[in-house]
Amino acid sequence: MIATADSDPDFFKTIVTGDEPWCFAYDPTTKRQSAAWVEETSPRPKKLRFQKSRVKTMLMIFFDWQGVIHKEFVPEGETVNAVYYKCAIERLLNRIRCVRPGMCESGDCLLLHNNAPSHNETIVKQFLAQ
Repeated sequence: MIATADSDPDFFKTIVTGDEPWCFAYDPTTKRQSAAWVEETSPRPKKLRFQKSRVKTMLMIFFDWQGVIHKEFVPEGETVNAVYYKCAIERLLNRIRCVRPGMCESGDCLLLHNNAPSHNETIVKQFLAQ
């Protein structure tokens, strides 16, 4: 792979990668939103610190050298198992066909993902081998 990257200057343009980070919901107010008109004798309003929300959701995001190709939030209560990941890869391929049509036609599309258990299941490997 290193030899290919060294010999082909466009090698990194063929890679699609992704991740599944957790996203927390915040309810921030900006300094401008919390501003209020007060009289000179009034006490200054207190600004509360931001705190992480207990609400979190998982985001699946896939991108290449040009930017984000596909993103989706995992529905609440759903886990990213092999079946869910395979379906997400199918949606990713459909999205690649729409936004990067030349990538699929040339067959030069490489998926770079980590060794998460759902990524290494037989059902996913068989789908990717096709």
